[in-house]
Amino acid sequence: MSETMQAARLTGPGQFDLVEMPIPQPGPDQVRVKLKGCGVCASNLGPWAGPEWMQFPTEPGAPGHEGWGRIDALGAEVKGLQTGDRVAFLGQHSYAGYDLAPADQVVVLPPELDGPFPGEALGCAMNIFARSGIKPGMRVAIIGIGFLGATLTRLAANEGAEVIAISRRPESLALARRMGAARTIEMIDHYQIIEEVRTLTDGAFCEVAIEAVGLQWPLDLASELVGTHGRLVIAGYHQDGPRQVNMQSWNWRGLDVINAHERDPATYVAGMQRAVRAVAEGRLDIAPLLTHRYPLADLGAALDATRDKPAGFVKAWVEC
Repeated sequence: MSETMQAARLTGPGQFDLVEMPIPQPGPDQVRVKLKGCGVCASNLGPWAGPEWMQFPTEPGAPGHEGWGRIDALGAEVKGLQTGDRVAFLGQHSYAGYDLAPADQVVVLPPELDGPFPGEALGCAMNIFARSGIKPGMRVAIIGIGFLGATLTRLAANEGAEVIAISRRPESLALARRMGAARTIEMIDHYQIIEEVRTLTDGAFCEVAIEAVGLQWPLDLASELVGTHGRLVIAGYHQDGPRQVNMQSWNWRGLDVINAHERDPATYVAGMQRAVRAVAEGRLDIAPLLTHRYPLADLGAALDATRDKPAGFVKAWVEC
């Protein structure tokens, strides 16, 4: 085996390079994964744009965190895993040939899951769904039908909820219908959308509204679509500054507001395990969502596509 690997790093706004570096060695409680691929997360777009708070270059392999591959080395204290296991894991340097992960942050993939599997992203969707409290018969508005919104649409429809999917692109609305949405609305006019949802729900609005974009307007819109004592779920990753909310409206309607981002690794792993079962059992088909594949040397193009969303785009991944 070669003693070095290639890793990508961000070097400035819209810039990256590949560096040759030693293959990392696992610590006592770690495993080393020979990466097959890594999903490209929309949260990478903040660093890619180069905001003032960014420090360049990033660490090699960062900010890739949706990796999967095969274990090729075990730390001395690791039990229950073995070399050759195909896994998804919680890593932070997965735009590279290899990455390390604590053994308790690794999920083994069954043989039938032999394609791309961005486990961290799927675990995130599973955990958001769990915190959304969706029950059969509920009316659920989902604003933003990208990878996350489409996955949540399928999960909510599987649960027996009536999903109203709202998104800008007609092809995203078509995807939402394929994922089980009962109704779709093009995201053009704020007040027109509110009135359409009012009509669809006989004036009661939705028991749950999920904002899955990460921008001010979708957050405002989601807030308006929740009925009295309903639940507003913030699934979008808001990383470009403060937000304003209509606190009077939130107070008057007695909303529950859920910031559905997890930080506990054990919770993430539990979500990844549920995602593995859902895909393996055929309750969630991720193949139509992983639309754009790039070699690691084209990471910049993968990030640009995630930002610009070319025709047919849902999610990009890089082959490591």
